[in-house]
Amino acid sequence: MEAKDPITCHILDTTAGCPAMGVRVRLEGGSSSAYVFTSSTDEDGRITVWPPRSSDPGRVPAHTLHHVLGEMDGASTWTLRFDTAGYFGDRNTFFPEAVVVFRVEKGQHYHVPLLFSPYSYTTYRGS
Repeated sequence: MEAKDPITCHILDTTAGCPAMGVRVRLEGGSSSAYVFTSSTDEDGRITVWPPRSSDPGRVPAHTLHHVLGEMDGASTWTLRFDTAGYFGDRNTFFPEAVVVFRVEKGQHYHVPLLFSPYSYTTYRGS
């Protein structure tokens, strides 16, 4: 079993009353959003581990989220972009993207749940 990354998320489709599987999510952060991680929610609507990425696509080695956050001094701002249009269909949702911007302190874990439907969404800091 893989260890959870310091930033995780969980999506529930409140229209269907179940986890939202297969939602594309983009995590951006660091200085000037230099780091971008992308993934899709699993069958339980969760992302617990972000695949390693590089700020330069041709660069090796790729950075893990643990590494990136471990190298930062102080707080940093991160953004989660949830592709709601890809899940509900572009013409079936008022919000084509749900965006959550939050502050991360070094050494903390952040779980960001999203409850959404085609015409609303809400979030909070989970545990």
